[in-house]
Amino acid sequence: MANLKQIAAELSLSVTTVARALKDGPEVHPSTVARVKEEAARVGYVPNQHGRALKTGRTSTLTAVLPMETRDYLSDLAKLPLIEGMTLAARQLGYSLSVYSTTPEEDPVETLRRLLRARSADGLIITRMVSADPRIKLLLDEDVPFVTFGRTDLDLAYPYVDVDNEQIAYDATRRLTKKGCRRIALQLLVPEDQASTMRLLGYERAMNEAGNVIDPELIGHATFTMEASTDWFDRVLGSPDPPTGLACANELGLLGALRALGRRGLVPGRDVHIVTRDNTHLSRFLPAKIGIHSVDMADVGRKLVEILERQIANPTGQAATILLKGRFETLG
Repeated sequence: MANLKQIAAELSLSVTTVARALKDGPEVHPSTVARVKEEAARVGYVPNQHGRALKTGRTSTLTAVLPMETRDYLSDLAKLPLIEGMTLAARQLGYSLSVYSTTPEEDPVETLRRLLRARSADGLIITRMVSADPRIKLLLDEDVPFVTFGRTDLDLAYPYVDVDNEQIAYDATRRLTKKGCRRIALQLLVPEDQASTMRLLGYERAMNEAGNVIDPELIGHATFTMEASTDWFDRVLGSPDPPTGLACANELGLLGALRALGRRGLVPGRDVHIVTRDNTHLSRFLPAKIGIHSVDMADVGRKLVEILERQIANPTGQAATILLKGRFETLG
């Protein structure tokens, strides 16, 4: 692997000049900078990040902690555009992105402690927030640059990017009510997730405003893979008083619900009205009349990295917070 000494020898320059040229140092003539970068590209030079980290205490790496929701092979579909957005933003800012995946059985606090001990990143992106999430205080106490995707209900200032799940669920339920639906089913994700707590609040607010009775049997508490959604929605459709409206948690929950409707010969948009949150644009390719709240997860990823980079550059600055709305449209 090519190193600075080899490039310097090839160009008859000092190692210091080569190092400064690769960093666009103003003290190096532009023509020399161009010669050095051309030679570095030709020989495939890659900076030694480990050596740089030892000298500067910086790794030029950001780590995103992304728990696997389940062991289902499609359950984490929404994370793909999120990872894309984070990766591209990190690269543009001069960082590489490391994705640290965990299994559902792992303790998120112990996972975070391991990462903090390793000191392998300049900053952390934390996802899947829970109520009173203990990781926030741990990160604040350790004085580590971080940003979260999602919020928790602690009275602490910390940087985050979140989607307004309460408003999305409220708006979905309100739209279903306007379609004439009185019995409306709601898909939640993992019950302890803060996002599910917010979805439930929005649903209850809209139902109460419409004077609709909230039936706990129509509130699904599960990790909505396609199979789990199919089983749950088929069960509620078979009840003596089935729902005529459904607010889906995500695209996979939607696919399962559509399968359950098909089994019973029911048509979405006619027999049961559906509104779903869509993180991947998958819903646009389904031949069904549904409403969607579209969320640009790649943009979420970009914003997470941009906020984290600002935290790294200015650790004492005000914690930036962004709350994103879903964009509604009707399909089919």
